[in-house]
Amino acid sequence: MTASDTPLVPATADPTPWALPPQAVLAVVGSSDVGLTAEQARTRLAEVGPNRLAPAARTPWWRRVLSQFDDVLIYILLVSAVLKAIVGDWIDFTVILAVAVINAAIGLIQEGRAEKALDGIRGMLSVHAQVRRDGAWAQVDADDLVPGDVVRVRSGDRVPADLRLLTGVNLRVDESALTGESVPASKSVDAVPAEAGVGDRSSMLFSGTLVSAGTGTGVVVETGETTEIGRIQTLISEVHSLETPLSRTLDAFGKKLAVLILVMAVVMVVIGRVFHGFETPELVSAAIGFAVAAVPEGLPALVTITLALGVQQMARRRAITRRLPAVETLGSVTTICSDKTGTLTRNEMTARTVRTAGHEYAVTGIGYAPDGDVSLDGSPALLPEHPDLRRLTEVMMLCNDARIVHEPAGEGDGWRLVGEPTEGALRTLGLKAGLDPAGWRSVALVPFESENKYMATLTEDPEGGLHVLVKGAPDRVLDRCSAQTGPDGRPEPLDRDFWSAQIDEIGAQGLRVLAAARASAAPGSTDLAPENVDAGLELVGLVGIVDPPRPEAVEAIAQCQDAGITVKMITGDHSGTALAIAREMGIVRDGAGQAGATEHTAAATKVLTGAELEAMSTEELRAVVEDVDVYARTSPEHKIRIVSALQSHGQVVAMTGDGVNDAPALTQADVGVAMGIKGTEATKEAAEVVLADDNFATIERAVEEGRRIYDNLRKSVLFLLPTNGAQSLVILVAVLLGWALPLQPVQVLWINMVTAVTLSLALANERAEPDIMSRAPRDAKASILTAAYLRRILLVSVLIGGATMAVYFIERDQGMGVAEAQTTAVTMLALGQLAYLFNCRFLDRSSITPAVLQGNRAIWYSAGSLLALQAVFVYAPFMHSWFGSAPIGPREWGITLLLAIVVFLLVEAAKALGRARQR
Repeated sequence: MTASDTPLVPATADPTPWALPPQAVLAVVGSSDVGLTAEQARTRLAEVGPNRLAPAARTPWWRRVLSQFDDVLIYILLVSAVLKAIVGDWIDFTVILAVAVINAAIGLIQEGRAEKALDGIRGMLSVHAQVRRDGAWAQVDADDLVPGDVVRVRSGDRVPADLRLLTGVNLRVDESALTGESVPASKSVDAVPAEAGVGDRSSMLFSGTLVSAGTGTGVVVETGETTEIGRIQTLISEVHSLETPLSRTLDAFGKKLAVLILVMAVVMVVIGRVFHGFETPELVSAAIGFAVAAVPEGLPALVTITLALGVQQMARRRAITRRLPAVETLGSVTTICSDKTGTLTRNEMTARTVRTAGHEYAVTGIGYAPDGDVSLDGSPALLPEHPDLRRLTEVMMLCNDARIVHEPAGEGDGWRLVGEPTEGALRTLGLKAGLDPAGWRSVALVPFESENKYMATLTEDPEGGLHVLVKGAPDRVLDRCSAQTGPDGRPEPLDRDFWSAQIDEIGAQGLRVLAAARASAAPGSTDLAPENVDAGLELVGLVGIVDPPRPEAVEAIAQCQDAGITVKMITGDHSGTALAIAREMGIVRDGAGQAGATEHTAAATKVLTGAELEAMSTEELRAVVEDVDVYARTSPEHKIRIVSALQSHGQVVAMTGDGVNDAPALTQADVGVAMGIKGTEATKEAAEVVLADDNFATIERAVEEGRRIYDNLRKSVLFLLPTNGAQSLVILVAVLLGWALPLQPVQVLWINMVTAVTLSLALANERAEPDIMSRAPRDAKASILTAAYLRRILLVSVLIGGATMAVYFIERDQGMGVAEAQTTAVTMLALGQLAYLFNCRFLDRSSITPAVLQGNRAIWYSAGSLLALQAVFVYAPFMHSWFGSAPIGPREWGITLLLAIVVFLLVEAAKALGRARQR
């Protein structure tokens, strides 16, 4: 059939083109080997639309702005502003309103992660494509591709659409951004089973992936949003971000506080009117004063600034936070779901073991830097003493297209790979063994092809001898061998059973196994063909290769487990490899709980594959999700299901990743963590946290920082609320008992303002508590304040409020005027709060220690600022007219200071009783 004979509009696309032969796929999409005509392409483009990912519909700007004010704490801010306007304090009204607007602006700036993630994916797509139109090859915009187009790709090209492969020569494609596999996937025109996962569809080329080697042609089967990468975009746009634990607890706390303030104000008005006969204007003024005193209007700003300071601190520790609430959420994480490649591992293939007929050699060192050696029974294996090792390293190093380049200014100690990761590992193996390739010369080459799964070279040694060197898949190489290299380097009869057992043993360790073989070539040979290596080779040995764990990640996982955080591996890699790496990293521990279990049983209870997960219902997955440590061969949908299943158990989940396949799950997770170096733009935009060094250990440090920030936030709230409580208690008690008000509303505003400006933020700089990473994760549903802390807030409110009322009435009894007595009461509030600030430096530990005076300079800056401002309040004449204050003498300062010390000691006694109860 010719192109002109094909229908203008393709038939209904088969959902599994990878399972059909090439000609059958061409028939389904209404095309042929020579592609489409220009007319057909135009018609189909009008039918299916351009080959691009459409931007998601955006929420109207006015709705996004209003949504930033839809928070109970913002309501409290706005109500406070109105109350301050009622009492005529327009400066404070402006400040509070500005805080609300700033909070909204921060929310708007941080908003839009999903839209940016989609933009990141769209940026991955190819701009141009080589397509066959009207029987001739031409370059067109990738946007114009349609199903049925025949496209040509070669090394270095980005695949422009989802293609069913028609022809391929040595075609390998880097699909790590889509599947998470670190090794380029070999592609073949042969059909694969319909149930094959994305990583196993070797007959497909996916949009956005990169051709590493070879050439090929394919027919377009999906474009735009129906491609595999388009489905991922749809998943991201459909995932809704969850509330953070902090937002949930503060929202609940704010609602309860608002209700309490309202109820208490009503009770106060009723009692004042019914029992004490206060006039309505007096009661309204008192109610406003009470509400102004009780509402912690500085709380939203305190939370925002504390989190912002935490963001700066985390950035210094290589974790860049894109959303403020994520800082706190990290501190409550109970499960970390981590991608394997590049996150837990280095994404640098490394030879781990060498097996010859006579010996098993161990290889040390990781990555492409030639640091390490090859050893036998713990001692370095020198090539002159081990001819079998020399033969093997010659094959692996010389039958090789990769180069290891030394660049002192580069990454990885200055060693960089040029070529494919597997070949780089074998090249480095030769360098570690001490093999000098100088004098060897490649004469001819049979390149690696997915059909043969081996590479062969005709190589001349320094003496002029010619050798055929072969490396590749162990089964393919073994089938071509009739002899093996003995321990002395000489050929001996092939023991096939021995090698089959060795291949299985190395593979069971999760290592990728490659075999090496060689043969002598006739002098003067200049050509090499596949038939020259079909038989008669001498098997030299096997090499086991792995993408090694990051050493620091192993330690970080152990620290996470000590902190009560479960680490799970979710990867697109094969289950055997994933399980081996998980065991090596300590994620899987086949300990006492599985004593006597077979390897198969242990693996079955610890690993779940994508195919097995696919067959599970949501309820079945939720039943086992907490018990499975490793998820292998997963797709983007699988990752979302896993995260959702964990969240259904109340888990606070952090998901790490670097590929676009991770972006939907990062959006679903409570905290998405992207790799900053090797991560795709789509992943970074979908994440709340980006690791500047791609290091899992940085996640552990970020969790520690998150816990420190939450502790400091709790300390700040624990400090702020009794200060408000004491002020409101003074007014409440005075009204309930029918007394004159010890404080004027404007004086309440003053003490609120100076403590908010000075003391409130001092605790945000506190260092981490010593036991911070030995505690279990906090309950995300628990209130920010426990019952014990609420009792402490009540106690401190009574202590500071009682001391304030006491000094007021003592001074009045001594014949002092109202202004002087009220000024002394305000000073008592200021010094009492300053003393209590030192109580709050340690949540539960004793503050009666020299350590309370050290480790946080902000405390002393805050104390000095408070005293200076209070001195202005007491002695500046203009303050007397503004706030009704008056000068006081040393006696009044001495009384208030003494009572402040008493408050400090009584709070410490209460903390000691709390510690005793816990013991």
